[in-house]
Amino acid sequence: MRISVQQEDFQLGEEVRAISANPKVGAVASFVGLVRDVPMTLEHYPGMTERAIAKILEEARGRWQVMDCTVIHRYGALQPNDQIVLVAVASAHRGDAFAACEFIMDYLKTQAPFWKKEHRPDGSAEWVDARVTDDAALARWGLTSDNAAASS
Repeated sequence: MRISVQQEDFQLGEEVRAISANPKVGAVASFVGLVRDVPMTLEHYPGMTERAIAKILEEARGRWQVMDCTVIHRYGALQPNDQIVLVAVASAHRGDAFAACEFIMDYLKTQAPFWKKEHRPDGSAEWVDARVTDDAALARWGLTSDNAAASS
């Protein structure tokens, strides 16, 4: 399992190759999140953020047959089309890889301690609140923001 919270960009191909090096891996599912529309600044609490992500990965491993996982989340000043996050899950079978990847991403959106500030074209900036759709995605897994936070 690899967790990195970093300012630097990442290379998707390199990360997928690294996670699929085990000959028992039959599937790798990945998700890359990008900055939309407006520049943003992401902040986090070092140490706390990595621990929260590690708990998310352990929860996924308890639900699916996950052989390996990489989560890279960027922070700092980001521009439209910049990569923000990578979730890559290796498994023997695609169903486990897809489900675990989606679960981890849904959980990251609601539970990982990141704060996003969007910078508008008019010069104003606004902190981004959690979206109702993010909580709905988490609910698909039998979790709410409250009970997911309690297990973190």
